[in-house]
Amino acid sequence: MAPQRFHEQFDQIQRSMPEVPLALGPEDSAEFFYEKGVVLARDGEEARLVEDTVRTHFTEATGLTADQVRRAGPETNRSGITRIQVGDPGHGDRRGDRAVAHALRALREPEGRSGRRLVSRNHVVSIAVNACPGDEPVPAPLARGANPAPAETVFDPDTAVGVLVIDTGLMRDYRSYPLLAHTHGDAQLSECGDDGVLQQYVGHGTFIAGLVAAVAPNTEVTVRNTLNDAGAILESDFGEALFAAVDEHGWPDVISLSAGTTNGRTDGLLGVEGFMRALRAERTLLVAAAGNNASATPFWPAAYAGLPDHEDVVLSVGALRGDGEFGACFSNHGAWVTSYAPGERLVGPLTGFDAPVPYIYQHSTYDACRFGFTYSCTCQYPSHTGALSAERETATGKPDQVMFEGFAHWSGTSFAAPVAAGMVAAHMTAHKETDPRTARRQLLTANTEYAEVRGAHVPALRPPTWRPAPVVALAPPA
Repeated sequence: MAPQRFHEQFDQIQRSMPEVPLALGPEDSAEFFYEKGVVLARDGEEARLVEDTVRTHFTEATGLTADQVRRAGPETNRSGITRIQVGDPGHGDRRGDRAVAHALRALREPEGRSGRRLVSRNHVVSIAVNACPGDEPVPAPLARGANPAPAETVFDPDTAVGVLVIDTGLMRDYRSYPLLAHTHGDAQLSECGDDGVLQQYVGHGTFIAGLVAAVAPNTEVTVRNTLNDAGAILESDFGEALFAAVDEHGWPDVISLSAGTTNGRTDGLLGVEGFMRALRAERTLLVAAAGNNASATPFWPAAYAGLPDHEDVVLSVGALRGDGEFGACFSNHGAWVTSYAPGERLVGPLTGFDAPVPYIYQHSTYDACRFGFTYSCTCQYPSHTGALSAERETATGKPDQVMFEGFAHWSGTSFAAPVAAGMVAAHMTAHKETDPRTARRQLLTANTEYAEVRGAHVPALRPPTWRPAPVVALAPPA
């Protein structure tokens, strides 16, 4: 059974894309979201094979008819993917989609003969990661400064490392933070609702840009507003959006990406297969967040770092807790995670520099760590009640509200990834290295710092200006 926060985030993402019926997968588990009634296949002959195969495997139990199996989108695009309608998306509820499940079963036999996957669900890719963010932002005093603090490197437009952040857009007052003077890109489309309250995740891209610029001031950061709607996008659109970002801004030295999804497989996402193939032919390094599911299940695109053809192309990054000595409770882990960087209660720019801006929490904190850890993690502290669960949890039904005046504490592998991206960029500047993939290899080879994650000793990328915080050990829950 999916946890309550997963259902809360499902409702929020579904409201952001009301025209796309979604389901939990598989079968109401806390793994991923996907589009009902639709599967993905590669363009051309494989798409035709999928259609023909599904048509020949109908049973009365599925409720499908032959005319329901049809193309549901353009046959050709940069991603090389076709959406195929295999059922009525109005049937059933959020607990799964019988038509999609049937289509996946129908294609198992051909896949087994060829060794090549022919079809997949159309997953929701989200910056929340498994629809459960590390936490929500907490106001931080400007007087304490950013953490990581700005490095002393001087910006030089002739040698600046290009970093493309694919995320939410920039907040309107971001230039009030001096460190973002050399940052540009797309504006956040909508920051506040009609009530003047910040919407969830709107400062995500700005916070990430601030982390990159703090660790590596000699960077020219461009922010693309690819994930504005509740931080979510369909897999079928995600590959196209990645291509659109590099088409508009050019292939940068580094892409910082803090979004993804699991899919129950070990061979990647069909919807980004074309982009990953194009990326491999360029010199760009993709630095991707490993996800906040506290799981070893591959999370894509970060998990491409564990595939032989992409291990030099992708740097996947998990999150360290506040003291930097162990993994954060929420961080994904496993052999496919290349390294870990600070990702708990980092401090960076959000909004409110020009005037204070209110925010209402969406998710409630927990009485104990939802992943079973016994330190003072972000699952519990600071304690607050969220709007999506307030009526169920409190007598008044009122969520907690705070005011942002520039800086925020925020946690997640979403923020460990740009810290690592900044360290790659800083290495390029310090060593006059122009190839980001070579810089990645040099950085990891020279690294002598480690942390403990689930009993394993893993490479820890800790910026020199990052300040660790003491961690309070708690008694395990009764």
